[in-house]
Amino acid sequence: MASFTVVIPFYQRKKGILSRALKSIFAQSFKDFDIVIVDDQSPLSAETELRDSPAEWKPKIRVIRQENGGPGAARNTGLDNVPPETRLVALLDSDDIWRTDHLKNAHDFMTRFEAECYFASMQESEEFYYHFGMAKLAETEEGKTLVEDPLVLEIPELASVMLKDWAFLHLSCMVIARPLFETIRFDPALRLAAEDVLFFADCILNARRTVLCDTPGAARGMGVNIFHGIDNQSPEFLQQQFNTLVALDTLETRFEDRPEDVASITSYKNIARRQALWSQAGRLKRRQSPDFGMLARWVMHDPAILGAAVKLGAGKLDRGRG
Repeated sequence: MASFTVVIPFYQRKKGILSRALKSIFAQSFKDFDIVIVDDQSPLSAETELRDSPAEWKPKIRVIRQENGGPGAARNTGLDNVPPETRLVALLDSDDIWRTDHLKNAHDFMTRFEAECYFASMQESEEFYYHFGMAKLAETEEGKTLVEDPLVLEIPELASVMLKDWAFLHLSCMVIARPLFETIRFDPALRLAAEDVLFFADCILNARRTVLCDTPGAARGMGVNIFHGIDNQSPEFLQQQFNTLVALDTLETRFEDRPEDVASITSYKNIARRQALWSQAGRLKRRQSPDFGMLARWVMHDPAILGAAVKLGAGKLDRGRG
């Protein structure tokens, strides 16, 4: 059996996106892999996309169809169907592409340093300006250089570092070993926000060792992405902020014995509350009804949003008087 299983959650409308991702896999310098594609009730089916693929690809590809459950549920299905002999799982979003040596670097450095979790940098781009690489991370965080060229790092308390800004982590640049993918799963209920952040934290906290490679492992694509079309005027925005808060509640339980980390998480929760309230105030300004059902659900889960509403209202009143 292959050293790697590549797990791809698939939900796309535009033909050619999956083929582009697969080309980047079959162009890898490390060839010992198989592929599990989970068709999450995609509008364009994976079978349709694969119909004209090269014959030599097909023995390495398995397609699993499921009812739509979101990317986390699709990745969980993929992880549940990794062959028992596989040692490493590499995740790839269907709209992203890998750089040629991604699997080679992951295999080499995870094997050399007995790591159970690996992240490469995401290739920089104008569209996704917020990503930054491991070399930049090394400028602000103390760590140990394991290899100088390419730069490979190990950073103590990486999970705490992640809470400051997790834009140096991306699922398409992540590889995990069997002790992690046998037990750790995504929370599919958080399909609009932060399911990846929880997965990062759980893997880092449970890994015997995590190594970071500055060489880009992947480049971002431009296919269907549930996050990119959502702003504070979108109908899904309030649900997204609520899911973010729920994810942060879960993160808080992971870090409950670390007061500084809990303080960081509390700050993010306050931001989510304010964002949610401003979005509903914006709806009123545009003469649209707030989402009362979602707001009621939020209050039941998180009564602190009422205090945040009072503070925002008082601040707005003070500015009006000024």
